[in-house]
Amino acid sequence: MTTRSLKSAEDLFDAGLIDSLTLERIRPVTERYAVAVTPTVADLINNDDANDPIGLQFIPQEDELWHTPQERADPISDDAHSPVHGIVHRYPDRVLLKAVHICPVYCRFCFRREMVGPQGNGTMSSEELSVALGYIEAHPEIWEVILTGGDPLVLSPRRLSAIMEGLKAIPHVKIVRFHTRVPVVDPDRIDAALVEALKSSGKTTYVALHANHPRELTDEARAACARMIDAGIAMVSQSVLLKGINDDPKVLGDLMRAFVETRVKPYYLHHPDLAPGTSHFRLEIEEGQRIVAAMRGHVSGLCQPTYVLDIPGGHGKAVIGQNAAAKHADGCYSVSDFNGRDHRYPPSEE
Repeated sequence: MTTRSLKSAEDLFDAGLIDSLTLERIRPVTERYAVAVTPTVADLINNDDANDPIGLQFIPQEDELWHTPQERADPISDDAHSPVHGIVHRYPDRVLLKAVHICPVYCRFCFRREMVGPQGNGTMSSEELSVALGYIEAHPEIWEVILTGGDPLVLSPRRLSAIMEGLKAIPHVKIVRFHTRVPVVDPDRIDAALVEALKSSGKTTYVALHANHPRELTDEARAACARMIDAGIAMVSQSVLLKGINDDPKVLGDLMRAFVETRVKPYYLHHPDLAPGTSHFRLEIEEGQRIVAAMRGHVSGLCQPTYVLDIPGGHGKAVIGQNAAAKHADGCYSVSDFNGRDHRYPPSEE
C-alpha cells in the first residue's frame, strides 16, 4: 500500500502502477505536465487493467504530447476575464477566486493543466489576496464567490479561515462555493477543523465535488461528504464526460446515483474542454447527447445532471443536452420520450 503521494514517473513505477516500458514512454509527459496520485487514488487503481477508469484519469499517457490545432493553453479564456490576479469575472453576479494552483491529484484531462502544478501559477500572496478581495468588495453585483484553482481544499484551515474572514466583511457576497476533489482523493483531510473553516464566513457555503466514476465514491469519500453535509454545507456534483471512463449510460447513471446516495445533488456534466493533449478523452457532442438521453426515464430525476459545454473564447457555458422538442409549421411540436419515440404536442383532436 502506498503511504505518500506519487509525483513522478519513477514514483508510479516504484508503486507498481506502470511498467518499465511505460516509464520511459511517459517521461516527456511528466516533464511537461504535473503528476500527483494520492495513496487513496493509488489503492483504487486496478494494475491488471490497462483501461482502468481510475488509472486513465491520473496516470500520464503518451497521447498527452499530441496537440490538435483547436486546442489551446487557456481553453475557456480565464485570462481574458481576469481584472486582477486570481479573479475571473465572466458572469455578472459571480467570480472565481483562484487562491491556489496546486492540486492533491492532477487529472490528465484538466482544462487548466498549463496553469496548475509545482511549475504553475502558485498560491496567492497575502497582498494579492487583499487586492482580489478589494475587487469583490468594489463590485456590489457579485453575489457568489467560487473558490477554485487548483484545489482550494489543499489550503490549511488557517488559510481558508483567513479567506472566509475577508469574504465575511463583504455584505453583498451571499454564497461561497468551493470546487474540489479532496473528499474523494484524500478524504481524511476533511476533518472538523477544515469543516469549521469552510463555515467560518457565516455565509451560505456550497461544495462542488468533482468525481467521474462511481468507484471514486468509496465509503471513506461518502463519510467525508457526510461530515460537511451534517455540518450544514450543501453539496453538488461536477463531472466530465470522458471517453473510456464514463461514456456509457449505465456507468454514468451509477455515478449519479452514487452522488445522490451521498446527498450530493448532480449539477454539471461537462463536455471536455479543448486543453492541450486531451483529444483522446473527447467524444463527439452527439454521442454525449445520446448518453445523456439514454439516462432519461431509466434514472431518477434526482440523478440528472445538466450537460454543458464551456464555449471556447470565454463565452460561458451552454446547455447542450439534446433538444427533445421540435416545432413544426402548424405550430405543434414533436416531443421525444425516453425511449426515443416521437409524440405530437398538443395531441391531435380525436
